[in-house]
Amino acid sequence: VYTAPAASNGAAAPAPASAPAGGEAPGASPADDGLVAIESPMVGTYYSKPNPDADVYITPGSSVSPGSVVCIVEAMKVFNEIKSEIAGSVERILVQDGDAVEFGQKLFLGRPS
Repeated sequence: VYTAPAASNGAAAPAPASAPAGGEAPGASPADDGLVAIESPMVGTYYSKPNPDADVYITPGSSVSPGSVVCIVEAMKVFNEIKSEIAGSVERILVQDGDAVEFGQKLFLGRPS
């Protein structure tokens, strides 16, 4: 009786690990073809604007060029401007203001021009 739950727990652990990977591929729509991710270069907190009273850096449909500031990631009380590496338009914003982000996490999807 005790062996079955242990085996069940062991089998359950790989299932969630494979579920997100399987969930990402079917979730990709044909409209996402050709989109390039702008990723976080560090661990920190994502902010969409330079201060609480300012306008956001970008919105879906915004044009960006290499070097355009797209957001800020705060790491250890240092506010780091994150810049676009593509020229084109922002199609989707994948995080919300105040979200914790990881190194390499996709923040935006952009369509190169």
